Amino acid sequence: MASKPGILTDWPWTCLGNFKYLVLAPWAIQETYSFVVSDESERDLSHFLIFPFLLLRMLHSQIWISLSRYHTAKGSNRIVDKTIEFEQVDRERNWDDQIIFNGLLLYLGGMYVKGGDHLPLWRTDGIVLTALLHAGPVEFLYYWLHRALHHHFLYSRYHSHHHSSIATEPITSVIHPFAEHIAYFVLFAIPLYTSVATGTASILSMAIYVIYIDFMNNMGHCNFELIPKWLLSAFPPLKYLMYTPSIYGRTFTIERNVFKHLKLQTWAVPKYKIQYYMQWQRESINNLIEDAILAAEEKGVKVLSLGLLNQQEELNGVGELFVRRHPKLKVKLISGTSLAVAVVLNSVPKGTSQVVLRGNLSKVAYSIALALCQGGIQVTTLREDEYNKLKARLSIEAGKKLVLSKIIASKTWIVGDGLSEDEQLRAPKGTVFIPYSQFPPKKIRKDCFYYNIPAMLAPKHFQNVDSCENWLPRRVMSAWRIAGILHALEDWNVHECGNVMFDIDKIWQASLEHGFTPIMMSTDSKLH
Repeated sequence: MASKPGILTDWPWTCLGNFKYLVLAPWAIQETYSFVVSDESERDLSHFLIFPFLLLRMLHSQIWISLSRYHTAKGSNRIVDKTIEFEQVDRERNWDDQIIFNGLLLYLGGMYVKGGDHLPLWRTDGIVLTALLHAGPVEFLYYWLHRALHHHFLYSRYHSHHHSSIATEPITSVIHPFAEHIAYFVLFAIPLYTSVATGTASILSMAIYVIYIDFMNNMGHCNFELIPKWLLSAFPPLKYLMYTPSIYGRTFTIERNVFKHLKLQTWAVPKYKIQYYMQWQRESINNLIEDAILAAEEKGVKVLSLGLLNQQEELNGVGELFVRRHPKLKVKLISGTSLAVAVVLNSVPKGTSQVVLRGNLSKVAYSIALALCQGGIQVTTLREDEYNKLKARLSIEAGKKLVLSKIIASKTWIVGDGLSEDEQLRAPKGTVFIPYSQFPPKKIRKDCFYYNIPAMLAPKHFQNVDSCENWLPRRVMSAWRIAGILHALEDWNVHECGNVMFDIDKIWQASLEHGFTPIMMSTDSKLH
């Protein structure tokens, strides 16, 4: 189940258990009987083949299941080295519900959609039309539907059910609540309905299209790599026709900007957020980053901001790994930590004498704690392990301002990844949550304020800004991205990696002088 199941989560025939196939019986029997007793000229082959086609889809999925279980047991080419638990097996045993659902809609469409009966076996124009519609509007709309499903409202009520499976199997691809499958059918029915409406539909065009979707879904979610890397390297256009469980590729440019005399580019690493937290993915990610660094070096790039690539300091030591490997690098690697710290410190309300620090400790968190304690502000921690780690990193004098307490009086919280919902509920009414993480905390309090992550508004003369982080307002850029721009503008010819920190006041003033504006609070931060 999803974490907060929404309406139309359960399938209508859930109560039937293993007898759910009976919902297809009236349609299958009627079409089979009609085909047998009708004259040859009146027989509708397209309606008669619906039931055999559904059986073919089930067989197709069963083959993928068997193949996946074989590879999982054998341990060859496994992507996620994790066993499959009974909880997942039970959750995914209703994978055939979507086939039953599609079958009912095919029967209804054949009966009530004009032109949906007596389809020919083959029409080339229908095949071409179906392919073009899928590659165009369907893929475009699917991208935005998928993004919407990852919004916290829909994710918690629907899509989280699918992502409950970490070590995926082929059938994980179709494990969704009923309402989500309705949305998918409406989307993928666009080529089918259009071909029927234009009179170009055929039995094979529909069958091939659905089997293609099944094949890609099954292959893309199995926990082993079926397509060898050399094939995608030898034939790069294949990536536009298929996707594989593990993603091969290289960094690519997603945005080009002009800022004063600088020409800027933003590069993306083709990895998902979850992969940054997987031990076995670190080498692959670091290799992609290293290739990008060397490519930038070869092109004469002056500064390379690692930006959001450092979601975990364990990944590459906030860039220190690459400096050690290539001590003669001319391109300067910037983590952006100093500006992130500066933004957080300047977000603390004036007159604050005490703050709560909660979240996974990082280079940013340690630096914030040190600066606050040195500035005479008491830093309260809620967990003993965090208190001990911070105490060990602070000087004796600064450590006097660090306290461990279960009693929370402060209404200023500086938070990072790892902040729980229970901890948010313990905060006093009117608390200001100031994130130091690269991703915002989940907002569960309507009686508190939530600041943005460390970020600033880009000046108007910063041209062609169209790909800022989607959790920030328009033209607002994270401090980690801005830091690289400032280093290039100021010509600071040094790395900011590992434990290296720049003068916080200096980089803050530089950001203001170059037109970046502080963004203190989220647009939806009003109290309710």
